[in-house]
Amino acid sequence: MLNVVIFGPPGSGKGTQSQKIIEKYGLTHISTGEILRKEINEGSELGKLAKSLIDNGQLIPDETITEILKKKLNTLRNSKGVIFDGFPRTYKQAVALKKILNKEGRDVNIMLNLEVDNNELIDRLLKRGQISGRSDDNLETIKKRIKVYEARTAPVIDFYKSEGTYRPIKGTGNIEDIFGRIADALDAIV
Repeated sequence: MLNVVIFGPPGSGKGTQSQKIIEKYGLTHISTGEILRKEINEGSELGKLAKSLIDNGQLIPDETITEILKKKLNTLRNSKGVIFDGFPRTYKQAVALKKILNKEGRDVNIMLNLEVDNNELIDRLLKRGQISGRSDDNLETIKKRIKVYEARTAPVIDFYKSEGTYRPIKGTGNIEDIFGRIADALDAIV
């Protein structure tokens, strides 16, 4: 079973590249962002909490997001593996994911880190906001999200480096070139 963490700052292309990985490798996609947006659209208590935090550029508490992930993983049967998109976002979440997977005799096989500079991220997210209408894709919130990423999420890289599963991926260029670099990294371990 292939377990992949796709990682990178907001706007680095995680969702786009996840779809390409799913198509080629047949993995199950778990996007905590999609799960949270669904909760927000349904107006659930979790959705209301998530919306207030997301609109202010903040992260959902570790315990909450870990429970969501556990619940989702328990629904998966006969999967070739999982691509984790948007999780883990903190060091504590990375440790929790390792524990969850290890209980089933599995682990993260590779962490793909999409590397994109901040100016490119801001441009991409502003364009996405114009197209999708996402409320969190405005300049003020984007800058907050990047700062939160750098302060709280980037340390996850050190966790996966120590695990020996970290792979940096140049996240700029056209979508197919980026995916080619990802496929090279995945093909080397499958």
